[in-house]
Amino acid sequence: MSLGHGCVDVYQGMVAALVPCFVAERAYSYAAASGVVLAASLLSSLVQPLFGALADRWAMPWLLPLSVLTAGAGIALSGVTGSYALTLTVVAVSGVGVAAYHPEAARVARAVAGGRHTGMSWFSFGGNAGFALAPLLVLAVMAAGGLRASPLLAVPAVLGAVCCAVAVRGAGPGGGGAGPRAAAGRDDLASFLRLSGAVVCRSVVFVGLGAFISLYVRQRTGGGEAAGTAALCVLYAGGAAGTLAGGRLAERYGRMTVVRRSYALTVPAVAGLVLVPGPPVYLFAALTSAALYVPFSLHITLAQDFLPRRTGTASGVTLGLAVSAGGLAAPAIGALADATSLHTALLPLIALPALGRLLLCGLREPEPPRGVTGRRADPRSPAARR
Repeated sequence: MSLGHGCVDVYQGMVAALVPCFVAERAYSYAAASGVVLAASLLSSLVQPLFGALADRWAMPWLLPLSVLTAGAGIALSGVTGSYALTLTVVAVSGVGVAAYHPEAARVARAVAGGRHTGMSWFSFGGNAGFALAPLLVLAVMAAGGLRASPLLAVPAVLGAVCCAVAVRGAGPGGGGAGPRAAAGRDDLASFLRLSGAVVCRSVVFVGLGAFISLYVRQRTGGGEAAGTAALCVLYAGGAAGTLAGGRLAERYGRMTVVRRSYALTVPAVAGLVLVPGPPVYLFAALTSAALYVPFSLHITLAQDFLPRRTGTASGVTLGLAVSAGGLAAPAIGALADATSLHTALLPLIALPALGRLLLCGLREPEPPRGVTGRRADPRSPAARR
């Protein structure tokens, strides 16, 4: 499941990695290039809750390999399309494939992980590793033939489809033990909405930096394409490490404590990334990435526990917001950069983690649903105290 997750999320990372290529080869403006990021996010954000609702009603493990192939096909075609409109269309199709994958995959992964935070962090780690590899794959393919070589980017989709098929077959009937309706409890919609608001803040920061950090670092350091690609790799690779740390920290200190502290630490990290000149930008990129990703897998399980009767919907909305909200904001960042400078456009990102931290104030650790077993109770939860 972790390998399959990496092979689908690599295509989310490729969208940001392709932005400098569209700017260089097709002379896209910042606003036009960020429109590609929006195309990957907008349709995905609309349909992902729908796939989540379907996952609440039926087990659909067959959807996983199909969705990986769809995600790969869209990105593979993006470099050979003849117009801006066609580029947006195929990238949007890729976004639909990503949207179809995540709700069902999150359900299956949590079932086969026995509900443990470390298990879900390994599942999320796979996706983050895919993000981290995306810039390197795009750089290699672009060096081989520019945007015209983009069909080569379909290779991870084929590998991912095989991984998903093998994982689903190994999970057994229903794709992982408990069926979609196994969990029971009372939905806490208010807490779920506040958590979703914090996820939106995180998403805008992460996607905004992902879309423009490569171009920004080139300007700040005076480096070339390799310098920008290295910064994007650092941003994504730090997230992979942060995700694994998040699962372990949550089992020791509780999910809400870890999530709140992560948002608080993100503020100075983003400030350093945007404000500190020269090579230290790479250090702050790594710190920003780790702080943004420590709570990533915890968002998923918290959302599922806040809506125990609709875990597929909770997963779909949370994972959808993790990328789509930032994609919706990317054109605004690009337009501001065109009107002022890229440095000025990135300044508002410093305040968003602080807003997310405020939204998390007062949220309590939810009880795990009765259908989820096999994890140690969080030390600050009511169940642990009893």
